[in-house]
Amino acid sequence: MRIEVHFYAAARELAGCAESSFELEAQSLPQEELRRLVSDRHPPLAAFLARMRLAVNGDFVDASQSLSDGDRVDVLPPVAGGSPVALCKVSDREISLDEVRKAVEHSGAGGVCIFQGIVRDHANGQRVERLDYEAHESLAQKEMARVLEGVIVEHAGVRIAAVHRVGALAVGDVAVCVAASAAHRDDAFTACRKAIDRIKETVPLWKKEWGPDGQAYWVNLDS
Repeated sequence: MRIEVHFYAAARELAGCAESSFELEAQSLPQEELRRLVSDRHPPLAAFLARMRLAVNGDFVDASQSLSDGDRVDVLPPVAGGSPVALCKVSDREISLDEVRKAVEHSGAGGVCIFQGIVRDHANGQRVERLDYEAHESLAQKEMARVLEGVIVEHAGVRIAAVHRVGALAVGDVAVCVAASAAHRDDAFTACRKAIDRIKETVPLWKKEWGPDGQAYWVNLDS
């Protein structure tokens, strides 16, 4: 397989070239393995590569997506203003509150607001035994990032993070966690509230509620 890697701005200067190609025997390649190969070939870039984003065939993709023959990978250093979207992902793993909180903490933040959505044991007067969350993961990730970026535009100086879980969740599990930090608490509170409200409104995530009798209902299907 052949992978074309293109470098931009500081990444280009550190690599010493604008592009580099890799010929491999494998049929697919994890992104982390490509990062290792790039670091080995371009040592001055190695110390900075972890902070750089990879775009595959002109689009940002989940870091777990492997690369295929003919893929073009763009190596993009942090933008001039940094990245106030500190964390944004859809995952089938248990959400770490510490990970979300630490993603937004910094020395200039005087306030951090965190929202956790928890699976409750009832809905609309009926018992709930568990939930299933399903997502169009690539679109959900893109839309959630768009939502967070929109909140940041409205609240300059805010840093924000969000993780939404998918799969089977039990009562008491954390389904979503959003955190926002700002110099002052009002901006942190407002940004966090806007982010979770908009995530629930626009991100392609679907919830099925299961009752004790084994019946299941897709939420909002009839609304």
